[in-house]
Amino acid sequence: MAKISACIISFNEELKIEDCLRSLEGIADEIIVVDSLSTDRTLEIAARYTDRIYHQKFLGHVEQKNLAVSHAAHDWILSLDCDERLSPELRAAILAAKDGLDGARAYRMARKTFYVYRWLNHCWYPDRKVRLFNKHHARWGGTNPHDRIVLDEGIQVSDLAGDIQHYSFSSISEHLRTIDNFTEIGAREIIAKGKKVSLLSPLSHGLWTFIRLYFIKRGFLDGLAGFIVATLSFMHAFVKYAKVLLHQRKPGRARL
Repeated sequence: MAKISACIISFNEELKIEDCLRSLEGIADEIIVVDSLSTDRTLEIAARYTDRIYHQKFLGHVEQKNLAVSHAAHDWILSLDCDERLSPELRAAILAAKDGLDGARAYRMARKTFYVYRWLNHCWYPDRKVRLFNKHHARWGGTNPHDRIVLDEGIQVSDLAGDIQHYSFSSISEHLRTIDNFTEIGAREIIAKGKKVSLLSPLSHGLWTFIRLYFIKRGFLDGLAGFIVATLSFMHAFVKYAKVLLHQRKPGRARL
């Protein structure tokens, strides 16, 4: 049976990290935590589940997650965020797969988000992500803060039953703070790539995001929560591109 290293990055996650770590019991053969210098009880809680805790000032989502993988003793990596946990069905699917993990495959699982007061069954679902992979054939890539697993050519992806349960935002205020933070990072990435942004970019990207989530993904079936998520996602896209425009118009003076 293959052995699995669970890799987690953390920063001030005392309210969520224990449920994440508890869901890994019986699944992971070791747990790696790379912490970005937390000042709350995150490290105290993590130490109940693992002694493989590393301290690193935040380098970026991609860089931090690859650092966690580099500390893993086993080839197979199961990656979770602190606000995620394995559903019972997904735990069973991973246990069943452990006997036959194949280095030529990676394993993808759906992610279901709990938003403020209810599960989102449409606008952010199934949001399938590769989270179980062989570290010799895959690595974290993408553009911060939207990291993703990049697979070697020829690696096949299989789906596992069950969900990653994602406990995202407990309030609209928390969501708004994340939007401000992530649009800062996203705008800087766009600027670093030299991507051209027009006056219409904030509105066009925002509208497409709302239409995709609320109508194409049928977010309207998620009730009030679906409408709020689609609207704030519009805002996220709009603000990110607006920040880029301000930077382009006031070089050297605009603050992202």
